[in-house]
Amino acid sequence: MKNVMPFLMFEGTAEEAMNFYTSVIEDSAITSITRYGPNENGTEGSVMQATFTLKGQSFMCIDSNVKHQFTFTPSFSIFVVCDTEEELEQLYTQLSSGGKLLMPMDNYGFSKKFAWVNDKFGVSWQLNLP
Repeated sequence: MKNVMPFLMFEGTAEEAMNFYTSVIEDSAITSITRYGPNENGTEGSVMQATFTLKGQSFMCIDSNVKHQFTFTPSFSIFVVCDTEEELEQLYTQLSSGGKLLMPMDNYGFSKKFAWVNDKFGVSWQLNLP
């Protein structure tokens, strides 16, 4: 087995999402993008397959050309351990903008501060300050 990584399926916003995520999380980068070309089974120029890293964690994503009756759910989330309150607040503001609050930033007893949000792409994030 070579590796294991989370896989995110978008419907036309994969590149926008990767650009957003790598801009709000330090030490992150898009590592590869393969696009659909003319006469292939996807919208020309959209993401056939891409990989990116967030703080060393690798992710894979695609733009699905098939419209599914499902999307992301909070049952799978990206858990981020923050070093400072300022870092948590900045991520909270950026990731929740245009998204949905699942658990507003607060002290829930299991950490100093915690928040759970869905971003504007529907991906779920747990932000924790231990």
